[in-house]
Parts: sequence; structure tokens; C-alpha cells
Amino acid sequence: MLAGGPLELRRNPQGELAAPVVGFVGVSAGLEGVERALDERLKQGEDITLTLDTRVQGAVEDILSTAVRRTSAQYATAAVMDARTGELRALASVPGFDPADWQTAPPERWRNRAALDEYEPGSVLKALTVAALLDAGLTTPETRYPTPMRRRVAGATIGDLVPHPTNLSTREILRYSSNVGMTQLVDGVPAQLLRDAFASYGLGIAPRLGLPAGDGILRDAADWSELSQATMAFGQGLTVTTLQLVAAFNVLATEGNYVTPRLLTSAPLQTRPVLRPATAARMREVLHKVIDDGIRTKAALPGYHVGGKTGTAQVVVDGRYSPDVFSSTFAGFLPAAQPRFTVAVMVRGAQRDFQGSQLAAPIFRDISGALFSLYALAPEGDNASARTSR
Repeated sequence: MLAGGPLELRRNPQGELAAPVVGFVGVSAGLEGVERALDERLKQGEDITLTLDTRVQGAVEDILSTAVRRTSAQYATAAVMDARTGELRALASVPGFDPADWQTAPPERWRNRAALDEYEPGSVLKALTVAALLDAGLTTPETRYPTPMRRRVAGATIGDLVPHPTNLSTREILRYSSNVGMTQLVDGVPAQLLRDAFASYGLGIAPRLGLPAGDGILRDAADWSELSQATMAFGQGLTVTTLQLVAAFNVLATEGNYVTPRLLTSAPLQTRPVLRPATAARMREVLHKVIDDGIRTKAALPGYHVGGKTGTAQVVVDGRYSPDVFSSTFAGFLPAAQPRFTVAVMVRGAQRDFQGSQLAAPIFRDISGALFSLYALAPEGDNASARTSR
């Protein structure tokens, strides 16, 4: 007969599900994820409950894994947030690992990339720039601007890829995802106004989630140049995490309020005003129209209305923009009229189909389909559709 003290075991009943979020423990302490961040509370016997919906988390991880395999991407992240409460229903980073056998996984798979990894968002940020300018009364959806395919800004050439008319409205600038149009929109706008707007969306500072998260990069307005202001308007020259992106885009899905993301059920609901409700409502209409009238469609979701924006950005490798490595992004909300969820997606380093409209948009479509099904959200019309532009 053997005698001894109590035997402590750590079980992972969900296996690899949300492993980069949950983390793992070593001999006597948590080493990654929530296990590490809340180690002292757990040691004191406190029960920690996450807001994640295992059904949504599982669906999102499966969708991301399929996309990573198909495109030979380095990794992918996604966040699904309840638009009203800020509760995160999914926070996914793939490929992940088995927390019961974490020693055999490459350390980069331990990372909660959705909250930690920073990247330039690309054209997805155009929606936030336009919303800020609308709210400040500096443009309207129908205001028109000269939009040649190329424009010189501070000695650099800014160009567009998708052919478009040479005079576009603000609405059309988003539809065609025109970089040139965005430079026209912010021409002469005070840098501090734009910087304050981006900060109000939660950029430049990590959300208080209860575990480590990245701040991203948002430089002081005094450090901006004419060129950097122009490029930041279309999502280059600043960085975000997927967690920051979903929270920022969620401002458009609400009455213009920033809702702090919540991963712990014990975290209080925290909101603050950012945009006027009328501005947020107008942006929802514009972004639904951008998708509904979009070009290079790959995000069709018959029967439902959604809104959102794609992005594609070169990735900095060894201090320079790589010609071969891209991040593909999408941020959007559903249903479009009265959003229930906000979703952000990022795929890095895809070897094929790396454009946002080719890769991130279909991922958003599939995640949206899962949400509509899992939460039994009613269709909005037989002819409703969701399409997205590059």
C-alpha cells in the first residue's frame, strides 16, 4: 500500500481548442496564456470563466486551419466579439498546439497571436478613417474627389490597383478601395485630429483583457509627415493586433461607442462614446453597400446583410517591406442593420490567393455563416447578399 499527499492534475477537456488563449502549466506555475496571467488567482482556488463560446471557437479554428492549409500561410488569427457586450466569443490563433504535450510544439505556436502579434492593417483601416472624417464634418458619403490612378505625395507615388473612374465620391473611394482617394480625403486635415480619432478607436494601446496583449504602433502627431499621414489613412505606417481591430471596427457596429473587449465573464461592461450615433449608422449603410456592390466578389452569403472592408498589406521583413509576404485582413459586422457580432480576420504569409478579397473575405463569410446558424439569426431577405471588394 502506498501513501502520500493529494495528487494534483491539470486536465484539458477541450484539447487543443483555444490553447494559445488558455495556455499551459509547468511543474508549479502557469507558463503561457490565461494559466500564466492569472496564475496567482488560480492558485488561490478561484474559478476563472472565459467568455469564449466553444462552438464558435471550434468553428473559427476549423475555418482558419482550412485556409492556412489551402494557401500554405504562416498563420492566421481571428476574433469574434459580441457587438453589444464586448464579450469575445472566439479568439483564435492557428496553428495551435496540444496543451497536454506543449513541450513538443514550436514555441511560436504557444503565442496568443490574435492578441499579441502586430501588423499593418492595410485598406481595412480606410473605413475607420472615413468614419472619423464624416464625424468631424470634413466629408460626406457623396463628396467627390479627383482620383487618378497615380498621385504624387511628398515626393512618393501613391497608386491604385483596381481600375476606377477619375472622379470618385467618398462612398466610391471605399468601394474601389482607392489609396489615391484616401490621400485626397486627408489632404489638409490636421494630423492631431486623425491621431486622436485613431486613438479613440483603441489603437496604440492594448485592451485591458486580463492577459498580455499588444499595444500596436500609433506615433504622436508631431512625428507625422505629409507622406505618413497619407499612408496611415489607408492602413500603412501604423500597426494593430486582431484584438484591437475587432474592437475598433465594433465602434461602427454600435451607436458609435467603443466597447472594451471582455475575455473574463467577471470583467465589467465598459463603454465610451467615439462617434455620433448618426455617423455609425451611416457607416453601416455605406459598408453594407460597399460589400453589396463590391467587385471581385468572394464573400457571397445569400439571404443575409453584412458590412465590412478588406485589406492587404506588405509585411516588413528585416526592416523592409517584403515583396513576397503579405497580411490579408477583413473586419466586418453582422447583421448589417443591427449588428450582433463584429469579426476581424488576419492571415499572414499566404503563398497563393493572398489578397484580402481572395482570402480574408471568404473566411469572414464562413465565420458569418457559422454565427447565423449557431445563434439562429433570421435571414433578411431572399435576395440579400454579401460581397466584398478588394
